[in-house]
Amino acid sequence: MTFPGGSKNRVNMAGQNVRDDVATLEDLLAIEEWRSAHRAVLNTFQASLRNRTHGKNIIVAQRHKRRNTIFNKLRRFPKMELARMDDVAGCRLIFNTIDELNYFRTSFHKARFKHKRKNDADKYNYIKHPKNTGYRGIHDVYSYDVNSQTGKEYKGLLLEIQYRTTVQHAWATTVEIIGFITESQPKFQQGDKRYEHCMALASEILARAHEGLFGPFPEMDDRDLLKEFNNLSTELHLTETLIGLNAVETESTRNRNTILIFHENGILEIRSYREAPEAIKELFKIEKENPDLDVVLVKADTSEEIRTAFKNYFSDAKDFVLLLNSAQKSLQNNVKA
Repeated sequence: MTFPGGSKNRVNMAGQNVRDDVATLEDLLAIEEWRSAHRAVLNTFQASLRNRTHGKNIIVAQRHKRRNTIFNKLRRFPKMELARMDDVAGCRLIFNTIDELNYFRTSFHKARFKHKRKNDADKYNYIKHPKNTGYRGIHDVYSYDVNSQTGKEYKGLLLEIQYRTTVQHAWATTVEIIGFITESQPKFQQGDKRYEHCMALASEILARAHEGLFGPFPEMDDRDLLKEFNNLSTELHLTETLIGLNAVETESTRNRNTILIFHENGILEIRSYREAPEAIKELFKIEKENPDLDVVLVKADTSEEIRTAFKNYFSDAKDFVLLLNSAQKSLQNNVKA
């Protein structure tokens, strides 16, 4: 079977040409074919995860990594080979508690299938070892492998599973919202460093108050942590800005394949499709016609699940603000005690 895009070397070469700003039409077509092939991988894992979460209060969603994000990542990491980029296809699971997260993940590690987990259990455990940006969550990377004849051509494609609690998810999506409403990208450590530091402090506050854990600043006491965050948040008008966002309302749809298009004027356009092949074809068309727009294809069981799993696209920071306010009050009470 031919590797999607021609071969791993062909995909890597196309990625390098994108990095060097010399990509040809043939390069872009090879990348599209390779990206499109991840749909089968996503569907396989999504089905398995949904079977295992059935009847449980766990949100499951999937997404293709945006073309612009892939290209930006290639430029940020000059030595990365495109065919080895492990988060082009992703499934996201959101849990109420860390205990529920750890229990499910441990059981999924025991699943009987040919797909191989590529990482040690703690390699991408950003709950035990939070990133200095404040990101907390756990990632696992799997290499796709099935016995079926039709699935053999996708062997070796990579998929990332993200595990987050609702608290961690509220923080992570708010970081992306900041990237939409300001000229900074704290998620990628780009732009005004004050946003990055402010959100890292917020992560520490949330971790301590809601999950009894430490974030990126375990050495800080509660008093100094709250003071530094409040000063910086006031300077940036961060909380006021997030409170003032109007969450976009969406209509319920039975079409589970949804393209989210974030326009420069702040308007979110939503297109939904019954069949996945139609959706991914339209995704590539939109990307070609609007190379500067942020476009992503997502899938979940209901429109409400899409909204919850991808709050960043709906400018919805309500959960983050509520969680942060209650966390600040909790730590403030500790300081007074």
